[in-house]
Amino acid sequence: MNEHYKVSEADQAKRIDKLLSDVIQDASRSQIQLWLKEKHVHVNGDVVKSNYKVQEGDKISWTIPEVKPLELKAEDIELDVIFEDSDVIVVNKPSGMVVHPAAGHEEGTLVNALLYHCNDLSGINGVERPGIVHRIDKDTSGLLMVAKNDKAHESLVQQLVDKTVERKYVAIVHGTIAHEYGTIDAPIGRDPKDRQRMAVVDNGRDAVTHFQVLEHFKDYSYVECKLETGRTHQIRVHMRYINHPLAGDPKYGPRKTLELDGQALHAKSLGFTHPTTGEWKSFEVAPPEEFTQTLEYLRNKS
Repeated sequence: MNEHYKVSEADQAKRIDKLLSDVIQDASRSQIQLWLKEKHVHVNGDVVKSNYKVQEGDKISWTIPEVKPLELKAEDIELDVIFEDSDVIVVNKPSGMVVHPAAGHEEGTLVNALLYHCNDLSGINGVERPGIVHRIDKDTSGLLMVAKNDKAHESLVQQLVDKTVERKYVAIVHGTIAHEYGTIDAPIGRDPKDRQRMAVVDNGRDAVTHFQVLEHFKDYSYVECKLETGRTHQIRVHMRYINHPLAGDPKYGPRKTLELDGQALHAKSLGFTHPTTGEWKSFEVAPPEEFTQTLEYLRNKS
């Protein structure tokens, strides 16, 4: 499909990847950068790079390439399975593992590992995300529930909608939080200044995070966060919003931070009603070694 756009005076000197991410509503900036690299975008008939600054009157044309279907392959990757029956699997995802395949992450994901572990995952989310009911970020560790059939999937999703799933996280954040308890009720949506990030915005989706301070350190706090909603990057965005961003967070935190491989965030507990038996199931796992070592470092330093 061929599309065209003529650059106006208001667009003058904008980067082409930024401009097109605003113009093409369904495409992310990284997707557009890939199109530019693969020469699907032309300015006045010429190929340009992502950092090209557009000029008034430029004629931009692009062809949206056909999406190549992902061929998911089962991979023998070790899984930390906390619970499993014919309906549900609960896994403890390690930090650094992507949940499902996407452009740039076709292999080595939790889904690839699950396909090797079992061949009966729900198909509601399509070929690319079999069984995936909810997600946690690549560098966030901890508990995730996966549906093994469509009936279980529908039940678990409805519980998320009804806010009856209990999800608690622990995090290390910058600064000393003055209050022992708090609730952040602030809508989250795409950051208008950077489409790669989320932010608290007026027209965002409802987002509520409850937190409790577990320990105070010099310049840092150890907190437990309970999710009422499950927006993308919710805890990371909300803690930044109250000026206590997560330690080690490359996207929402300060540059001067603790030396960590990603944000200090761990999904420690998960509770839900079993889709078939109706029994309340709850699970808890301790944070990974890097996280606990960082806590010890802060305790000794304080």
